[in-house]
Amino acid sequence: MVSLRVVSLRAFAAVLTAGVLVAAGFSVPANAQAVVPTLVAIRAAHHPGLDRLVFQFRGGLPAQRSVRYVAGLVGDGSGLPIAVAGNARLLVRFGGATGHAGGNTTYGPTRRTLALPGIIQVVNTGDFEAVLSFGVGVAKKSAVRLYTLRNPSRVVVDIATPYRTVRAKAYFLNSLNFNAGRTPYVRGVVRPVVVPGTAAAVLQRLFAGPTQGEAAAGLRFVGSGATGFSKVTINNGVARVYLTGGCSSGGSTFTVANEINPTLKQFASVRWVKIYDPAGHTQRPTGRSDSIPACLEP
Repeated sequence: MVSLRVVSLRAFAAVLTAGVLVAAGFSVPANAQAVVPTLVAIRAAHHPGLDRLVFQFRGGLPAQRSVRYVAGLVGDGSGLPIAVAGNARLLVRFGGATGHAGGNTTYGPTRRTLALPGIIQVVNTGDFEAVLSFGVGVAKKSAVRLYTLRNPSRVVVDIATPYRTVRAKAYFLNSLNFNAGRTPYVRGVVRPVVVPGTAAAVLQRLFAGPTQGEAAAGLRFVGSGATGFSKVTINNGVARVYLTGGCSSGGSTFTVANEINPTLKQFASVRWVKIYDPAGHTQRPTGRSDSIPACLEP
């Protein structure tokens, strides 16, 4: 026969928090644990001198928070490299936190593009064993500050933007026009890009894709298998772009070339654009004319 004993409220709470209560012959399931902070929103905006990235949580703040620059991003759990657009990459990690419930994310898209001077992309790199992490692609490496706010619970990352930018356009497929057979098939959207190196900077924004709002309006980035570019040069009115990753038109008459050409020809220094495949080939490498590699032919 089990003898019942009185357990103090304080002892009860302490054992309950640990996950299991065994007293007086009764047990509490292990799922009766302390609430794990859940990421519910990601926001970003530009302020004088900095871009501010905010991670908002429900259920308190994560026990561990960190931010640092890294050479590359690797997925937690998978160990696979994760691409993010930018000249520098930040890794933001939260220990003792989650970003999913019932098999779905709790904070929105796992990859998002931003039209800010510093922040180009924010990409989830892991949500594994109560460790939540994100990669942040930025236009230029600069000072970073991490701090927390409450009511509601937020982790804030301020990224300094002490550099000059100019406005340039990245041209994306206008899927609404394209599907209706109505020209123009591309639409330019403004991006703040760092100078010098404006042509490369705006191409980087192109490969980052449209923002959520732009995608909702029908804009799409057609990469044709390319994941980016290794370099872009401009000499005597000719811009040369060297693609990385893959290269295939997929039989379509619209390819990444239809986006690269107007994106570069907005600059007075560019009259012709020659695009090279990842192996370094294009169909007309010489002369004053546009050129695409054979892999971008329909």
